[in-house]
Amino acid sequence: MAERAQTTVLVTGGSGRLGRSVVTGLAEAGYDVVSVDRAPVHDGAFPAGIRQEAADLLAEGEAHRVIAACAPDAVVHLAAIAVPFSAPEDVILQTNCRLAFAVMAAATELGVGRIITASSPTVLGYGSPAGWVPESFPLNEETTPKPWNAYALSKLLAEETMRMFAAAQGDRLRYAAFRPCYVISPEEWEGALTQQGHTVRERLDDPALSAPAVFNYVDARDVADFLDVLLQSMDRIPNAETFFVGAADALARKPLSELIPQYLPSAGPLAAGLTGSSPAFSVDKARRLLGWEPRRSWRTELVDSIPESADPLLIPAIQEAR
Repeated sequence: MAERAQTTVLVTGGSGRLGRSVVTGLAEAGYDVVSVDRAPVHDGAFPAGIRQEAADLLAEGEAHRVIAACAPDAVVHLAAIAVPFSAPEDVILQTNCRLAFAVMAAATELGVGRIITASSPTVLGYGSPAGWVPESFPLNEETTPKPWNAYALSKLLAEETMRMFAAAQGDRLRYAAFRPCYVISPEEWEGALTQQGHTVRERLDDPALSAPAVFNYVDARDVADFLDVLLQSMDRIPNAETFFVGAADALARKPLSELIPQYLPSAGPLAAGLTGSSPAFSVDKARRLLGWEPRRSWRTELVDSIPESADPLLIPAIQEAR
C-alpha cells in the first residue's frame, strides 16, 4: 500500500461511466489519482482527495500541458467517444484516434514510466451485418481482429499506436492496452440503464440483446482492480501487451453452447465447449501474466437476483429458475 500511495496516476476520461469507477477504485487502492475530463464530476462523486483537471485533450498542446503539470508516474487513457454509432463514423474515428495519439505522444515525450490505453473487444468484429465467424471459442488475444465500424477500428488503431511508441522506446517506458468487455457500473446493478439503453435484467431476460456482443460483460470495479494489478506488474511482464478484461461468466442464464447456435448460428458449431456459465471471452492471459481474477458476477451483483436470506443449498435452483 505504501508503494501505491507514492504513485500518481492520471486517468483521462475520468468523468465517464468506466472512468468514475476506475478513478474511485485506484484511489481506494492507495494511488494518488488525477482525473482529467472536459467537465469534472460533481462534489461527492469521488472519494476525498482526488484531483480533477478540466481539459479538452483534442486542443493543440492540451494533453502535453496537463500531463506536464500533474507529473504522473502512470497514465491510463480512457477518454473517447465510448459508444459505437453515437456520432458520425468519421467523427468517432478522428476523435478517438486523435485522443489516443495525443495522450500517448505527450506521455511518451514527458517520460511517463507506465502508459496504458483502453481498447475494446469490438475490434474482433462480432455483430457485423455481413456475418462473423471467429476461428474458435473462447475468444482471446490471438483471435484475428476484424473491425467493421469506426469505433472498433479506432480502438484497434489505439493498440497499434501503443505498439508504435513501444517499438520506438524499447523498454525505457512501459506500455499496455486492455479490452474491457461490456462495462456495467455499480448503479446499473441497481436498475440504471446500461450504455445501450437497457437494464441488466432486460439483457438477461432477452438474450437477443446480449447476443450481438456474444454475451460479454465486466463489472467496472473489476476493471479498476485489473488496472491496479497491471500497474504493479508492468515492469515484469513483456512490454506492449494487450489484455481482455471480462467477467468469469457470461451475461446469460443459459449456457452459451445453447444460445450461440440459436442467436449466432454461423458460429454455433464452434460453441460446443462453452458449457455451464463459461464466457465467450477468455481472461486467461491476465490470469497467467498478472495473476488477476475477476471477482464480480451478475449472479452476485444484480440487485434482488438472489435474496441475501436464501438458503445456500437452494441458490443453484434459484439461479436456474431465473
